[in-house]
Amino acid sequence: MDFIDSISPTLITIVKVAYFFSMLVIIVLIMQENRSPLKAISWMLVLLLLPGLGIIFYIFFGQNLRKEKIIARKGLKNHDLITAIAHSQSHKLAEGEMNEHPELGTNMRLVQLLLNNSSSIVTIGNRVKVLNNGRQTFDAIIDALKKAEKFIHLEFYIFDLDNIGNQILQILKDKAKAGVEVRFLVDDVGSWELKKDFFEKLKKDGIEAYSFLQVRFPTFTAKVNYRNHRKIVVVDGEIGFVGGLNVADRYIEGSPNYGIWRDMHLQVQGDAVNALQSVFLIDWFFVSQKDIAEQYYFPPKEPIGDKVMQVVASGPDTDWPGIMMGLYQAISLAQKYVYITTPYFMPTESVLLALKAAALGGVDVRILIPEKSDAYFTALCTKSYIKEMIESEVKFYFYQPGFLHSKMLVIDDEICIIGTANMDFRSFEQNFEVNAFIYNQDTAKEVREYFMEDLMESHKVILEQWRKRPLWAKTKESFARLFSPLL
Repeated sequence: MDFIDSISPTLITIVKVAYFFSMLVIIVLIMQENRSPLKAISWMLVLLLLPGLGIIFYIFFGQNLRKEKIIARKGLKNHDLITAIAHSQSHKLAEGEMNEHPELGTNMRLVQLLLNNSSSIVTIGNRVKVLNNGRQTFDAIIDALKKAEKFIHLEFYIFDLDNIGNQILQILKDKAKAGVEVRFLVDDVGSWELKKDFFEKLKKDGIEAYSFLQVRFPTFTAKVNYRNHRKIVVVDGEIGFVGGLNVADRYIEGSPNYGIWRDMHLQVQGDAVNALQSVFLIDWFFVSQKDIAEQYYFPPKEPIGDKVMQVVASGPDTDWPGIMMGLYQAISLAQKYVYITTPYFMPTESVLLALKAAALGGVDVRILIPEKSDAYFTALCTKSYIKEMIESEVKFYFYQPGFLHSKMLVIDDEICIIGTANMDFRSFEQNFEVNAFIYNQDTAKEVREYFMEDLMESHKVILEQWRKRPLWAKTKESFARLFSPLL
């Protein structure tokens, strides 16, 4: 007993020294990565304010893996071909060889940026249908799945085994039985309830199925913070879907706690489908190690519409935060208005500054967010931005009927951006995301009308009233703001 008593203080001292040394090493690593000062300081606060837990949080959520490249794209036939096309288009655009498309000339700086930072090829002659709610979206997806003859590629962040999930799953099983190739991909964290036996059963039913970036200790422990937030469906290479909806009944029926679950999606036909296909197959390579690039999966297409668009994918596997840079550029180019719908508003400093500069420069900037949120701490953080934005002439609105989950931006009746990326650090810097940048007046006007309809069911935040909120509410929001780069 005397021996134990004598050694305990020594062990405690050793543990304290080891902890202090570990924390010091992590702080040095953070500084050497040359992150933004805001993000670096946020992690240092976590380490200092949460002794012990801070190091665990950093190991799971704090490591910067963009330079490491979670998915090595280089060498993939798919990626290399897309990159070559993007380089060729970038050169042609700079030389004025694509002037037959006035939409490109009007938005040349944005188009050029996305070609160079994301290899987002310009696709011409697309048909785009805006799906303005859950019922429209799932009716369209189910109709397309039922008509599949060759292959189905499906990728979602969340896939719930509820009514709509089981309905889609049964169609996939029936199609696989009929000889259609079915590839099923979900995020391991977003679809955490789908266990190993679920995927094994799908494979017995003839469906190739994987979860993306599995979180299993110690494998991928450091990568738990990098999630695949994409929602893509491609059927026969002829029709594609992308947008904000996951597979869950709440997008149709709403939920008891939040009411309706408002969201927006796109149905696409034309060459843009091949761009969506490329994004899916790069993700598929990561989980399956199969480099699929045969022409069979990229059928040639005649022009089917008049929509010009770029499909932009970004994530920790890309050299640049392409979607964030694209949004920044689009906002900076605005002349008349910028209308944004987002469930979470925690933008990077560059996007924040672009919005303020646009509003102060006379552009009508309106941001629509949900009054009810599915994430308490994130909602607090979002509210911390409102006062400074209104002071910069930005107009804020709270959506009333339920939870607003749409991710949409429309500018000047010229550009419409719809996809999976929220207006926050996580979507811009950590998640695998995909957005459609559409250069078409008709689509932009249609989306603007949907925005105005949602605005009619919202209330505007008045600065004088917002300032009168209780001090404790403002304090909670300011505290949450400290951790915005980490949420």
